[in-house]
Amino acid sequence: MLIAEWQVGEVVWAMFWFTVFFLWIWLVIAIFVDVFRSDDLGGGAKALWCLFVIVTPYLGVFVYLI
Repeated sequence: MLIAEWQVGEVVWAMFWFTVFFLWIWLVIAIFVDVFRSDDLGGGAKALWCLFVIVTPYLGVFVYLI
């Protein structure tokens, strides 16, 4: 059985990475919502921010948060 081969540390490590992945997806969605709700950005700026976050996800999210 596959489940019997997993040790406690491997399960904890897998749960940690699943949580990090889930938080990352949540953060990207929150940034898209924030970009589209912003009234001071025009359509071109919103499109550039979305493109920046999609093309370079880590850099785009960190730059947006800063």
